[in-house]
Amino acid sequence: MAGLEILPFQKPARTTEPCRSRYCTLTKIGPLLELRNIHKWFERVHAVNGVDLDIYPGEVVGLIGDNGAGKSTLVKIISGRLRPDEGEIFWEGHKVRISSVQDARKLGIETVHQERGLVDCFTVAKNIFLGREPRKAGFVRVVDYARMRSESEKVVSWLNLRIRPEQEVRFASGGEKQGVVVGRAMYFKARLVVLDEPTRALSVMGVEKVLGFTEALKKSGISCLFVTHSLGQVFRVMDRIVIIDRGEKKVDLEKARFRTVHELEEKIFQIITGDRR
Repeated sequence: MAGLEILPFQKPARTTEPCRSRYCTLTKIGPLLELRNIHKWFERVHAVNGVDLDIYPGEVVGLIGDNGAGKSTLVKIISGRLRPDEGEIFWEGHKVRISSVQDARKLGIETVHQERGLVDCFTVAKNIFLGREPRKAGFVRVVDYARMRSESEKVVSWLNLRIRPEQEVRFASGGEKQGVVVGRAMYFKARLVVLDEPTRALSVMGVEKVLGFTEALKKSGISCLFVTHSLGQVFRVMDRIVIIDRGEKKVDLEKARFRTVHELEEKIFQIITGDRR
């Protein structure tokens, strides 16, 4: 990306600020991202139907739903890969139009899609800087591979990944591949990271790595939308849960109200079935 300034990697500052959920009425800090009445059709299929969603600074929101519920469509709208047919998007209170991945990145939104967005035959360093390679000063402005490697070493070290910057990504485990993408988001100062089914097809150890990466994002004050179909996996790291079913938002609950995932599941069942007991 021409003109992009590559700064030396610094460990994100750890934050002691509490999560700014929409239930915290005492704070004057508004949402980082707001979706209002979002609709998306694919011919006769109403994939996203009037969804409202707020994500606050430093908050981890678990977006849950079965296959075909509309989760991935909503993610593509946030990341600029799809445009909504109706509705509004606000960033820090200002109305914005996210028409491309570049638009999302300019705001500070980085998305880890199900396919991860990695090139297996490229090294870890090349994947971290994919499309945003640092350039040497001068008329020709060739790629600064030495800087890519040294900066990648810092990212890999900070995330405790057991891989080398010069190693090809195809030799990394599933959890390590997710770590490379999360490291890329952190390096380029993302303010909101969207993880689209990050634990899909991972081993138990891989899932633990992804949850650890999510906790690292949260401690650094970076917001996260964790998209999954498994409530049990995301319960540990989330601050709030949003459930989408057939394109509609059915549940929006704060995790702090529940001591266990079982209590939360019972409440979700009551809401969806209309049971008021």
